[in-house]
Amino acid sequence: MQRDLRRLSNETYDLLVIGGGAFGAAAAWDGALRGLSVALIERSDFGGGASAECFKMVHGGIRYLQHGDVRRLRASCHERSALLRIAPHLVSPLPIVIPTYGHGRQGKALLAAGLWVYDGLTLGKNARIGDPQRRIARPRLLSRRETLTLFPELESRSLTGGAVFEDGQMYNTARLVLAFVRSAARRGAHVANYLEATGFLWDGDRIGGVRARDRLTGDELEIRARLVLNAAGPWADYLLEDERFGRHQRGHFSRDACFIVDRRPSSRYALAVPGATRDSDALVSRSARHLFAVPWRDRLLIGVWHRLFPARPDVAEVEEAELTAWIAEINAAYPPLRLKREDVLYAHCGLVPFGDETSSSGELSFGKESRLLDHRVQGVKGLVTIIGIRYTTARGDAGRALDLLLEQHPKAPPRPPTDRTALLGGDIEDTEALLRRARAEAAGVAAASVESWVRNYGTEYRALLERARAPGEAARLGEGATVLAEVSHAVSEEMALRLEDVVLRRTDLGSGEHPGRAALEAAAARMRALLGWSEAREREELAGTEQILARHRAAPRARMGL
Repeated sequence: MQRDLRRLSNETYDLLVIGGGAFGAAAAWDGALRGLSVALIERSDFGGGASAECFKMVHGGIRYLQHGDVRRLRASCHERSALLRIAPHLVSPLPIVIPTYGHGRQGKALLAAGLWVYDGLTLGKNARIGDPQRRIARPRLLSRRETLTLFPELESRSLTGGAVFEDGQMYNTARLVLAFVRSAARRGAHVANYLEATGFLWDGDRIGGVRARDRLTGDELEIRARLVLNAAGPWADYLLEDERFGRHQRGHFSRDACFIVDRRPSSRYALAVPGATRDSDALVSRSARHLFAVPWRDRLLIGVWHRLFPARPDVAEVEEAELTAWIAEINAAYPPLRLKREDVLYAHCGLVPFGDETSSSGELSFGKESRLLDHRVQGVKGLVTIIGIRYTTARGDAGRALDLLLEQHPKAPPRPPTDRTALLGGDIEDTEALLRRARAEAAGVAAASVESWVRNYGTEYRALLERARAPGEAARLGEGATVLAEVSHAVSEEMALRLEDVVLRRTDLGSGEHPGRAALEAAAARMRALLGWSEAREREELAGTEQILARHRAAPRARMGL
């Protein structure tokens, strides 16, 4: 996967996709599978926005049962099944326990009835999923004793038991985006990160491409295309600030936040507990919207918190002052955690579309579906905008957006079977068997590193194994499982151009906490050697990555010897 801006400026594409998050990446892959010539550009790094910062859940739509929205429920379940099929190394089932108390809204009877209805509406959820480890189990009820065995810290006086349902969980959200991008590139798409669309090229009332700026050099270029999909997420509206689009108004966005905390999971099950906000649009609600304490790697991931965010996306972050309130809320919802500020290892946040600012009752109204706008309604041809709401639906919503855009294509190809075509690295019949085979082939490599390769790269793990056999390439960076070979691979094969690309999105180095200064310096030194950085550029990259980690409230930990 090579970044070739000259080629981008010299061709005219069938389809140009603006935005390399989950929705744009899925659209580029979909378009390439349709046989279109495709270009994909991203203003920062692939998956560097909300896609990388999300809660890592692949939702099967159970919440939509409360809204009586069977269509969205089934669509969400279909998308969960699709990701389990096409990227089994990156998506796996996650069992979630909802404790039950008494006999009313918090009781077992009401919850059981809802889960059984949900199970009946999603009977095809495991179709074409050959790997038994990736199949979603049916909901089941737990006795009081079983619930306390899993979560002995729960308040037990009125506890009657619990119910378990399964959703999906992403091992690495950024690498799943990258899997879509690399799959599109393998099918012929031309892709480039750090290339920002600054304005549209016009031919009368038709969009004919974009003006773009290389954010690494400042160079400007034009990219021409017959059709353009604006999938720039929270930046998409800013591209529409042109009088030819009429009085376009930016929609509401929520800054969704979640936190990785220094707690070891007590089991492989997630726990759902009532938070402090309500879903005002629900027809049936047990109480407040749930917060989730989820095992992720060897820590707990807790979320999600919502806050209306009217400012530009560039300044979205979790403010230090907010942590006190959020820690107080989770401690009130789940007192046994007894969280303190120093327990928060990493704060994620990203912007997603919200509903109206408030409902008729004055409570927050949560977004329901991705925003899809055909600009022909404004008299502009050749352009569709999609602002995705939920990572889970990226594949399906991207396909819908392309179907709408291709209505303007003289010979529009049909939608390909992207729900059952494996992504690069995802052609796996049995993930456990693949892991055993990789361990046998990787004699002398740390078991944790091999497992990380299989989870992040799938069947492509052998590329890492070959690199790791070269002198020095198997050296570990800090205390984690990442080795130098992964840095080399990221630069040569995956368009990693900045240190943050490697630390936060290509490898597990920055997954969940600060990896330590020594690890950052080792990665930066390898990138300097491969990319020809000057000493000043290396210092700049280190400083920039430290700044990003600080925005995530991730500080070097004393146990790392810093």
